[in-house]
Amino acid sequence: MSDRLISVFAEVLGVDEASLSDDSSPDTVEKWDSLSAMRLVSAIEETFSFELSTREIMKMSSIRLARDALLRKGVTI
Repeated sequence: MSDRLISVFAEVLGVDEASLSDDSSPDTVEKWDSLSAMRLVSAIEETFSFELSTREIMKMSSIRLARDALLRKGVTI
């Protein structure tokens, strides 16, 4: 089964989906820098059709934390 959130991260970061997990973060993914973080926010909002608050964006320091933010908003991943 495809994980839409992992797919978004892989596409924006230009990495293989298999190299990512919920534990992936800027510390573990070399291509995850401040510019790609802004692109990730935009891609997540567009893919899942909702808007993140500044507070939510600042807390998304891993795929797990991004997933948690989506789930709190009732988004099906």
